[in-house]
Amino acid sequence: MTTPEISQEMIRAYDEYTHLTLDRRGFIDKLTRLAGSAAAAAAIVPLIAANSAKAAIVPPDDKRISSEDVTFKAGGGSISAYLALPAGSPGKLPAVVVVHENRGLNPHIEDVVRRIALEGFIGLGPDFLSLLGGTPTDEEKARDAFGKLKPADAVAIAVGAADHLRKDPRANGKVGVVGFCWGGGIANQLAVHDPRLNAAVAYYGAQPVDADVPRIKAKLMLHYAGLDDRTNAGIPAYEKALKAAGVQFQVFVYEGANHAFNNDTAAARYDKPAADLAWSRTVAFLKESLA
Repeated sequence: MTTPEISQEMIRAYDEYTHLTLDRRGFIDKLTRLAGSAAAAAAIVPLIAANSAKAAIVPPDDKRISSEDVTFKAGGGSISAYLALPAGSPGKLPAVVVVHENRGLNPHIEDVVRRIALEGFIGLGPDFLSLLGGTPTDEEKARDAFGKLKPADAVAIAVGAADHLRKDPRANGKVGVVGFCWGGGIANQLAVHDPRLNAAVAYYGAQPVDADVPRIKAKLMLHYAGLDDRTNAGIPAYEKALKAAGVQFQVFVYEGANHAFNNDTAAARYDKPAADLAWSRTVAFLKESLA
């Protein structure tokens, strides 16, 4: 069977499913209608969804980095996290919290933490589902767990991660955050709730309410996908509030790119040119802001 072309409507249906507005059965039913048959839908799902088996860009055993599993206290419990830094670095380093998508701390995000380390930072990827037993290997269970995660606990974990990095003797005391999808929204929230945060990078993340924007002290870099109508609807109000509050920020919209364009484990949504450009901008921004 020839796999049908993946349409924008199919990707939007997956986006609805990813963001808890459509359950698994509803997503498959909708995809089946769009694809024309259950067999075609079954063939398309792996192309739209992330594939955790895809090879990492920076392998876990890369000799250029050192990695470790750590824990810290936040949100009334113990939070597990994955930490990586350049191997053999002689001096103190800037640090970056890496916030995962709403599928938890998976191999892809651990890979992103290692990519951050290769750029000269201490990278820390907290498991925001730690208070609920940790990220499950079953993506469907991970999705359901995010519906149970309290927003206040998520913010507390983000603030706790930033504090953990400030206390790390290998760090220079300056901390930034980069978050993707659900994590992009958390990056924005960390900027609101942590006045000591130096820089925040949000990839296609939900914007904070206007009333909270004046609390932001960090510099911001905001990446959006041109085809992501749901998230992009909040851009004008956010820009207006940021300007009114005098917050330093940059906004980039990548035309023709889909939500989650940075996730190289999702074949249909990954956009390499957009991802590479956004990443180069992110790294330069963090190096300048955290020096």
